[in-house]
Amino acid sequence: MTWLDRFRSHQSRRRRALRGLGPGPMRDFLAAEPPGPDTPVAQVPLVALDLETTGLDPARDQIVSLGLVELRNGRIELASAWHQLVRIEGALPPESVAIHGITDDRLDRGRPLDDILPRLLQRLRGRVMLEHFRAVEQDFLDAACRRRFGAPFLIPTVDTLRLGQRILMRRNPTIGVNELRLFNLRSRFNLPRYQAHNALMDALATAELFLALLSEISPRNTARLRDILAR
Repeated sequence: MTWLDRFRSHQSRRRRALRGLGPGPMRDFLAAEPPGPDTPVAQVPLVALDLETTGLDPARDQIVSLGLVELRNGRIELASAWHQLVRIEGALPPESVAIHGITDDRLDRGRPLDDILPRLLQRLRGRVMLEHFRAVEQDFLDAACRRRFGAPFLIPTVDTLRLGQRILMRRNPTIGVNELRLFNLRSRFNLPRYQAHNALMDALATAELFLALLSEISPRNTARLRDILAR
């Protein structure tokens, strides 16, 4: 499937999902036209997003925090940063706390995901989502939107893991699995090390990594959205 086929498929799925949806944040989100594939990357409104979860299975695990930051005109807009704790059902698994450091008492001060989703969809509306290993954010938000609104979560995405893999394979076809982890990949491009498993810091780290990768993919800043969209 070519990039044009994928784009048309995305547009078709979006139109189908709109059928039967009443007024509300999900309809507004799906009705907003994303940038076209020929849009210069510098003009693409991007939102770097990261989720912390209790595990990797959206059928049984839950989102515990989210963080995002916007990129406009090739720059990270720090004033747009948003970090939100998510109140979950039940207690946090101990192995989850060991990874992200979020405890039950902190989550008690958070908000239910169903209350957060409308604001998140508004922040993502008409934009392209930027992630590192897109499956986590995509799958968890798709499950949440289907449960809350009865519609799929559909958004064009850019995956820094895949972009990094593309660049590293040009240098050396043999890549270790751990080399593609967010902070290991950042070190390959001389970016500073941040605290891992904080949703906002990981979103910022992803945004910085994207700009470093883009400078290598398109040194003259001529890339179009189709050149970097997740396959």
